[in-house]
Amino acid sequence: MKHCAFLTLDEVGDFVIDDEYAIAPLRELGWSVTTLSWRQTGRPWSDFDAVVIRSTWDYWNDVPGFLSVLQDIDRQTRLANPLPLVRWNLEKTYLRDLAERGVGIVPTLWPDVVGAGDFDLWAERLGSDALVIKPVIGANGEDAFRFGPDDPAPRRAQIARRFRDRGALVQPFMSRILDEGEYSLFYFAGRYSHAILKTPATGEFRSQEEHGAEVRPVRPSGRLRERADAALAALEYRPLYARIDFVRDAADDFLLMEQELIEPSLYLRTDPAAPRRFATALAAWFG
Repeated sequence: MKHCAFLTLDEVGDFVIDDEYAIAPLRELGWSVTTLSWRQTGRPWSDFDAVVIRSTWDYWNDVPGFLSVLQDIDRQTRLANPLPLVRWNLEKTYLRDLAERGVGIVPTLWPDVVGAGDFDLWAERLGSDALVIKPVIGANGEDAFRFGPDDPAPRRAQIARRFRDRGALVQPFMSRILDEGEYSLFYFAGRYSHAILKTPATGEFRSQEEHGAEVRPVRPSGRLRERADAALAALEYRPLYARIDFVRDAADDFLLMEQELIEPSLYLRTDPAAPRRFATALAAWFG
């Protein structure tokens, strides 16, 4: 029996984690799984034949510490996703690289400084009154704000303060998020597995379950698969797992929102065959 560690966070709280769906199929393939906080120091990582980053949904509060742990793991055993890919995917500036490689992304600005007086200029440059600002390092919709021309000066100043000494990206608000949702396609060891559609709750624009979004399995269109396949092919390193998020634009095409390669929820519960696909990919990946 080979031994694998799934990395998680210290306090699960209200997060929905479904990695346990993969444990039984992995056992059938000769792998035992131990779930451990990435901050733990009680067991040497060399105890494991492989370590897989999973629900480490607090790492952005201590990125240097997180990278230090991953470096230790990488020295002692085998890590997925690969460390160079993790470093590249840590900051959302990876979207610029993908755009340079021909991947269609949501139009994005990368302000060096966020000032309350910049909002109108961003709207003009992006050709959209409704905008979204997000941190360059972050996840789960934390500190993601939607704003428009009617937002008062105090709110703009409040948002600007949230990004003091912090990298940000600004994008046009993609209205199809509200009436359709955001598509997520999942790939294991380079092969398509399954897809979901995440539709925000009423009054929300964020598509995470933690913010009340509805999640349902879908069969992606040929065009959406084509876009996702191209985004995956643009990577310099092949990932064990990838979640690729898209939104439909006004021209009825699909633009990349994010390509999650560090700790994406894999929504294994949404497809009965997905847990075995993931287990099979993991077993083959680590051999």
